[in-house]
Amino acid sequence: MVIVGNVLVSEDVFEKKFLCDLNACRGACCVLGDGGAPLSFEEADTLEEIYSKIKSELTEEGNNAIEQQGHYLLDSDGDLVTPLVDGKHCAYTVFDKDGIAGCGIEKAWLNGKTKFRKPISCHLYPIRVKKLVDIDALNYHTWDICKPACACGSKLDVPVYLFLKDALIRSYGEEWFELLCITAKELKKSRPSL
Repeated sequence: MVIVGNVLVSEDVFEKKFLCDLNACRGACCVLGDGGAPLSFEEADTLEEIYSKIKSELTEEGNNAIEQQGHYLLDSDGDLVTPLVDGKHCAYTVFDKDGIAGCGIEKAWLNGKTKFRKPISCHLYPIRVKKLVDIDALNYHTWDICKPACACGSKLDVPVYLFLKDALIRSYGEEWFELLCITAKELKKSRPSL
């Protein structure tokens, strides 16, 4: 782990390569898994507030799941998560004409219906944030469904932190991201294999 400002960052965030390849994975991260997307308390409140603005972007099944289960749930660990459709995909998932899954919240954001882009846990993936007492720890998460993203990132030489530039700036600010880039350069000097 490397400390960047007030955040602990796994060296994997600098070393691993990642670039989503939706044609290969078909947006599987929105569809697979054992629960909905993790949410903060603020995000849970936001989903409730913006629902009427984003409802038209969602599927009928997704809207039904949200109306039956709520805008968010507590999972078995007591964490806030998005509801699922029939225990499968996230209720906020939409599918394009080719059947590729994406985020209905982000679709509404792209269409100017909301200022909320999507849950930060989704935006930051494959980074998972662990909240420690007074610091965040950013860890690289591996999932078999993301093998195409790892292959694409390796082919195009895109490290995780650069793939997630927008999400990291959204979470920690531009100054912090600049410091992260400086840290990456220093690490590369000391370890040319990066």
